[in-house]
Amino acid sequence: MPAWLRYALIRVGTFAVVLIVLLMLGIDWLWAALIAAVIGFCVGFIFFRRQRDQVAEQMANRRPRRTSDESAEDAADES
Repeated sequence: MPAWLRYALIRVGTFAVVLIVLLMLGIDWLWAALIAAVIGFCVGFIFFRRQRDQVAEQMANRRPRRTSDESAEDAADES
């Protein structure tokens, strides 16, 4: 399973669990959704760093690397 998909499922799952708990407590659905979004973000940011780093690494590897010749050409074009 790709890292981005695993990370997305973890984040959506965290949001869903918190949302369901808040709705079961009788909180209005709009407030529950907002609170679940904030809590889901915080939990994902704090506890899922390894998965987030894997996604960032995969995204960085997909981008083509610039060679030093291209960088020199860009610098020459700008001046």
